Amino acid sequence: MKELKKPFVLVIAILLADQILKIWVKLNFTLGEEVSLLGDWCKLHFIENEGMAFGMSFGGEVGKYLLTGFRIVASCLIGWYLVKLIKSKARTLTIYSFTLIFAGAVGNILDSLFYGLIFSESTFFSLAQAFPPEGGYAPLGLGKVVDMFYFPLIDTVLPDWLPIWGGTHFRFFNAIFNISDIAITMGVVVLLITLFVNDKKSSEVVAEQTQNDLSTGKNN
Repeated sequence: MKELKKPFVLVIAILLADQILKIWVKLNFTLGEEVSLLGDWCKLHFIENEGMAFGMSFGGEVGKYLLTGFRIVASCLIGWYLVKLIKSKARTLTIYSFTLIFAGAVGNILDSLFYGLIFSESTFFSLAQAFPPEGGYAPLGLGKVVDMFYFPLIDTVLPDWLPIWGGTHFRFFNAIFNISDIAITMGVVVLLITLFVNDKKSSEVVAEQTQNDLSTGKNN
């Protein structure tokens, strides 16, 4: 259907960009290796996380399976709801917010499902290989998510005169993330903006209607 074309193209574009960058980093960086993109505040820094977005973890092998299963179910529900929004001709911003969230969720699911089968283990001393003869580093569903974007906008030592934290090292923004994480975050932000705008418009409509009712009552 024609109305599905643009969201579908956006999903494919995000997934291609996400996976191409992840595979390139996985095969060309040792674990912890980094290169500067723009000074010291914009870097590619290769890490892998076993759990949720932005490096958070969800402990143990059973937890990993549960998390992967939850991601798959959630992504299916988001995809179903996205198609429903498109068919009902919902607001464009709402459609694209769910498109971004769906694409980001699927991007990280691919890592969890297949990277353990495709690649050898990345270490601090050796590069990973694709399709190694001895097999991958983990079974289906236990792959690690590849992260690489690192923006330590502030990296300093707090002044000694500051109570409690004086003299300690402070770094902001400390999260390391990937294109899928960016897509999810952008989707959530756009969705919140859409909900805020809709709520504001609804409030204005109610206020205008109330004012009209009051004016009509006075005239009568």
